[in-house]
Amino acid sequence: MLTIYHNPRCSKSRQTLALLEEKGLKPTIVEYLSHRPSTNTLKQILRKLDIPARDLLRKGEDAYKENNLSDSSLTEDQLLDFMSQYPKLIERPIVINGNKAALGRPPENVLKIL
Repeated sequence: MLTIYHNPRCSKSRQTLALLEEKGLKPTIVEYLSHRPSTNTLKQILRKLDIPARDLLRKGEDAYKENNLSDSSLTEDQLLDFMSQYPKLIERPIVINGNKAALGRPPENVLKIL
């Protein structure tokens, strides 16, 4: 099953969705800002992306600065808890295809998992 964690206000997210649709694909769209992923879901996504939690953080967001998330002593679980609580912190878009995932930055990045 093909899924995209999507923010319709984000140009990269819109471009990635359009790229998938141009390929004739109809992904399940998860608007993660209104349907916040759980910490457990985020753990599964990180395993599929094969990256640490810190690499999925949007470091320019206010919530990043306000919660001092640059603190290197924070654990993976703590970072995931913040991402679940403040989904704007999650880098986007994320496309999942079975047990593989890719960040759509740039959008063409997702083609490698199709």
